[in-house]
Amino acid sequence: MNCYITKMIFRIICGDGNHTPQFDEQIRLFYANSSQEALEKANNLGKNEEDCFMNIHQQPVQWQFIGITALYDIQSPTDGIEIASCIKEVDDAEYYLYITQKKAVQVTEANSLQPQTI
Repeated sequence: MNCYITKMIFRIICGDGNHTPQFDEQIRLFYANSSQEALEKANNLGKNEEDCFMNIHQQPVQWQFIGITALYDIQSPTDGIEIASCIKEVDDAEYYLYITQKKAVQVTEANSLQPQTI
């Protein structure tokens, strides 16, 4: 059985949808015997996770499964293997670095790790 990584896309619609469009891009892991089986499992999960509920303002919130936009076969999962990568172009590098470092500290503190100085 192989490991497969998928990117699943959901659309989130609140109320009548008169808001900034929202999409949730999820990276999911599946174990399957083939890429077709992994894709089928991912599509089934996406459809099963579609939902509609009322938010605290009594407006309907709808999660719509859009589809699978990536499927990767991880043939030999090893420690430190790259799963995904995203190159960002930002207007303010200093702010991006500030936010990134702040998030890194939060993750470190939440997991009781001591940051290492390089």
